[in-house]
Amino acid sequence: MIEQDKRLYGGVAAAVLVAAIGGFSVAKCTTDAPPAATEAAAKPDGEKKAGDVDTLAMTAASIKNAGVVIETINAGGLGAEIVSQAIVAPSPTGEAIVTARAGGAVTRIFKRLGDSVRAGEALAVVESRDAAQIAADRTAAGAKAVLAQKSLARERYLFDQKVSARVDLEQAQAEAAVASAEAQRARVAAGAANVTSDGRGVVLASPISGRVTSMKVSLGAFVQPETELFRVADPRQIQIDAAVGPADASRLVAGDRAIVELPDGRTLDARVRAVTPTLSGETRAATAVLDVTGGVLQPGLAVRVRLLPSHGETSNAIVVPEDAVQTLEGRDVVFVRTAKGFRTQDVTIGQRSNGRVEIVKGLTSGTQVATKNAFLLKAELGKGAGEEE
Repeated sequence: MIEQDKRLYGGVAAAVLVAAIGGFSVAKCTTDAPPAATEAAAKPDGEKKAGDVDTLAMTAASIKNAGVVIETINAGGLGAEIVSQAIVAPSPTGEAIVTARAGGAVTRIFKRLGDSVRAGEALAVVESRDAAQIAADRTAAGAKAVLAQKSLARERYLFDQKVSARVDLEQAQAEAAVASAEAQRARVAAGAANVTSDGRGVVLASPISGRVTSMKVSLGAFVQPETELFRVADPRQIQIDAAVGPADASRLVAGDRAIVELPDGRTLDARVRAVTPTLSGETRAATAVLDVTGGVLQPGLAVRVRLLPSHGETSNAIVVPEDAVQTLEGRDVVFVRTAKGFRTQDVTIGQRSNGRVEIVKGLTSGTQVATKNAFLLKAELGKGAGEEE
């Protein structure tokens, strides 16, 4: 009986102890929650404060494949820029028109549209009676010059032997000089016409290196002299013609910096070479001629340029393309290039004009930011946040 009472009392004591420990654990879990968990419960999911920074890791290859364009921004407010539409044009020495120097039928064509050519390389051959006449004149003039030289040599010998008079020697000298001049004229004419070695036709050769951009010739077709048959352009020798208003033209001088915006989002540096002193009668605008300092552009390409005149209004404000500014969780941000990819930077925006926006606060000159396709970075950032959740 005593042993049974001891076992009963021991069981009751153990039950009380387990209940006490369990109650203490429950009380601790309900009253001593960690501070981080408390803050997380009090703060809505995904909400971020101004100044929070998001990072996005991307390799240079990934950035290129995504088509994200990076631009180094510089100081200069909207009022300090002149935005203009422009056309890429060949420079005066960057385009050549190839014509036939004699009329005739096209017998051979060596180059087609888009082919590369070297300076002096043949494009086609035109068989012509005019060419045959030019070649014949060259041969006849050369023969006369040789005969005149022989006659002069004979008269000089006779004069030295006291056989002929001086007047005969002087007459032979004059005839030799005329014949030599005629032979030279015939050779120059044949060279200018680019007559073939057999004298049957003329060679159409490119005077510059470049690519064939226009072709108006068919095999067997009869062409008239001085008719345009080919056009060759060198894409390395180009200029950009930008139309500017009278007031803006007065602010520009040679040497002013300009930025060329290409259709694919890339930018190139340029310099103002000259500004036309008169206005166009049709558009009432002047033309600013720009020299591109880097890159190869195709003539005829339409671009937009931002001219930065050294005279007139100046500003230290930062201006970026509108595409560079993205809205992220209610904040205006730009994506700043880092060594490992990008980071977001909160900005305060100001005026907008011509697809450009002024940054009042948040950026400094010389920073590299994503411009074209910056929305892809925003989408990638949101995708990463969704995966973490």
